[in-house]
Amino acid sequence: MNKKTNTLLFILGATLFNIIITVLCFAVLLLLYAKFIMLLLPEESRVWGFPLIFIAAIAAAFFVYRFALNLLLKRINAEKYFDPIFGKRRNT
Repeated sequence: MNKKTNTLLFILGATLFNIIITVLCFAVLLLLYAKFIMLLLPEESRVWGFPLIFIAAIAAAFFVYRFALNLLLKRINAEKYFDPIFGKRRNT
């Protein structure tokens, strides 16, 4: 496989990984909210839980994705296997 194919497969795989992590974070946060926090809140303020859980799941998935990407880039040489997306790198 060439670099362009590797880049395309990496982007598709990373997108799928990010979606799966977001769904998992959302499910875990929703379960924790329903199990522990929702019972303690008055009924008028329970409506804010869902939007906050949604935003928190996106934020948590972002941090997990960044951590996993940094681990991957430490293990492999990206310039050897992947083609630049936005053009060639400049030599500084």
